[in-house]
Amino acid sequence: MFLSPFQFIRTSFPIVWGSNVNEANALIRRSLFLITGLLSLLLGVAGIFLPLLPTVPFVLLSGYCFARSSQSLHRWLHQHPWFADALNNWAREKAMRRSLKRRAMLMSSLSFLISIVLVSQVWLKVMLILWWLGLLYYLYRIPELKEAS
Repeated sequence: MFLSPFQFIRTSFPIVWGSNVNEANALIRRSLFLITGLLSLLLGVAGIFLPLLPTVPFVLLSGYCFARSSQSLHRWLHQHPWFADALNNWAREKAMRRSLKRRAMLMSSLSFLISIVLVSQVWLKVMLILWWLGLLYYLYRIPELKEAS
């Protein structure tokens, strides 16, 4: 008989789950969101230093996951000096400051250009160029906030 992962865990560890299955499901869900949030934040921070690893999508994903798993980590992320401004602007306005948008376009362009130069296979170069153009188009389409004077 085939058991789903939740059924397998519940039947294998009955003492942990007790009688309330909904609490067990909520615990599993929160744990998965927490692990995903931590991993995506780690990838986002690594993306600051590594070419072709985007920072913003991973940080946004970690904010989404922390909102569903840990209010303290969600609050920390939204108050962190590196991420707070961009996350709060995105949450309120679905927009970015012009300077942040330009920096994202510049750094992404540098990362992609370095990768395009280093890759030897033509099909990979073409794929990287298409991804690069797609990313630039996406960033260009994001609304801009007026800069604070």
